[in-house]
Amino acid sequence: MLKKLGLGIVAFLIFLVVVGWCLPSDFKVVRTIRINAPANIIFDNVKDLRQWQNWGVWFKRDPNMQVAYAGPDAAVGMSSTWQSESQGNGEMEVIAIEEDQRFIYTLTFPDMGMGSTGELTLRDKDGETVVIWHDYGDVGGNPLLHYVAFFMDRMIGEDLQMGLENLKVISEAEFQRL
Repeated sequence: MLKKLGLGIVAFLIFLVVVGWCLPSDFKVVRTIRINAPANIIFDNVKDLRQWQNWGVWFKRDPNMQVAYAGPDAAVGMSSTWQSESQGNGEMEVIAIEEDQRFIYTLTFPDMGMGSTGELTLRDKDGETVVIWHDYGDVGGNPLLHYVAFFMDRMIGEDLQMGLENLKVISEAEFQRL
């Protein structure tokens, strides 16, 4: 009986690994919002990593998060590192900026051995600004991490959308004050 149970467990684990190898290693999560404010106001809240504390959901979840910044402010090379018991530890670096149009960053979670690239793209549409947030990456050859890639949209999609909604509230309020 124990031998059959042991073989069953081993067979199930092998099954999980085989299925993991069949799952894609890459992922892409995309969320969009329309904001009634010009791109320059929105972009000022995006390109300066210090401003992310005002609209990023992760900072709201852990007000005790320890954050440090380095590099030039609101420019390529600016980076942030954080430590959080509830949100994990990570690093973010700005790798490209097209003023008022596109912001690209890399995101690394050293404790998990994972990372991604993120982009926020701003486009004018009928007097509003459409903001599209992409987060994409590849988890590599580990078949167990392929499950993470497979479920990434469910894992972070809501966080991206909530962040965009917070960015909308802040940016529209700033625009109204002008």
